[in-house]
Amino acid sequence: MIGLGTIINTIGIAMGGLFGHMFGKVLKEQHRVSLISVCGISVIFIGIAGAMKYMLTVNGNTISTGKSMLVSICLIAGTFIGEIIDIEALFERFGEWLKLKSGNAKDRNFVNAFVTATLTVCIGAMAIVGAIQDGIYGDWSILATKSVLDFIVIIVMTSSLGKGCAFSSIPVLILEGGITLFASFLKPVITDLAMDYLSLIGSILIFCVGLNLIREKKIRVANMLPSLILAVFIAYIK
Repeated sequence: MIGLGTIINTIGIAMGGLFGHMFGKVLKEQHRVSLISVCGISVIFIGIAGAMKYMLTVNGNTISTGKSMLVSICLIAGTFIGEIIDIEALFERFGEWLKLKSGNAKDRNFVNAFVTATLTVCIGAMAIVGAIQDGIYGDWSILATKSVLDFIVIIVMTSSLGKGCAFSSIPVLILEGGITLFASFLKPVITDLAMDYLSLIGSILIFCVGLNLIREKKIRVANMLPSLILAVFIAYIK
């Protein structure tokens, strides 16, 4: 059964898309540009905060860094695998299919809006850790918090990029629902170290999504997704 947290998060994203589509029209273009830039900056700092939590160690008055090699190996090897598979293209094809099925064939920005929003709300520690906790412990508090953040983010993104953002609720339902469903099987396998590594790399991918929101040249973040799997794998062989 899909967890309550996943349902709440999915509804929050869909409602954010609806609100953004209904009220986003009152915003001028300069307002939309400013809002999406601010949204991107917010996502960047969320990613930085998440990554630094696992890379910085405070001992008294001394701050040291670590896990640089882990980050480099996961991102380089994971991105190489992702480019070979071309996961970004799979997202885009799914977006094109949704565009036709939802009657938005004339919306030129639909796919870009869908892919950008999907990567923003699907990738990250809150989605994965929250879904696991919901499935194992029945604790949906993390996903409930995430749904509030996603609601606000999707309102802004929909008003700026278009209604394709609202359809990011579908991948969220599939991803978080799938993780929640299989969480009971993951319980004896997932270790604290694996969760830490997963959260670290996930936060860096969130940072990259934020960069895509504020600059014209895009990073193919979807093709970096295998980095998450490598992070978990390294946790078990270390």
